[in-house]
Amino acid sequence: QVQLVESGGGLGQPGGSLRLSCAASTSIFSHNILAWYRQAPGKQREWVAFITPRGAPVYVGSVRGRFTISRDSAKNTVYLQMNSLKPEDTAVYYCNIYPIAGDYWGQGTQVTVSS
Repeated sequence: QVQLVESGGGLGQPGGSLRLSCAASTSIFSHNILAWYRQAPGKQREWVAFITPRGAPVYVGSVRGRFTISRDSAKNTVYLQMNSLKPEDTAVYYCNIYPIAGDYWGQGTQVTVSS
């Protein structure tokens, strides 16, 4: 069964930190590049970071140096540690494979950065 469950979002202050988690079904987690995506109001969904099955991360320029993606194979979970938050990080965050194949998405987790 295909399943993605994101959690950990909330209200963060500029300069603060949040940690997102995504529990994935084994069929998705195993052997796939996993990514975090985000969609801000009125904007298209964009990828933020992805991590290969061997743990090599790649980041979009706007988050490089601030966000860290990781994966735990024992828990079928991928994480996104978000530091030095900025208001422009406000969005709904989703995890999925990379590149996208198909139409399935989890419910996402809302991140709002505001003072």
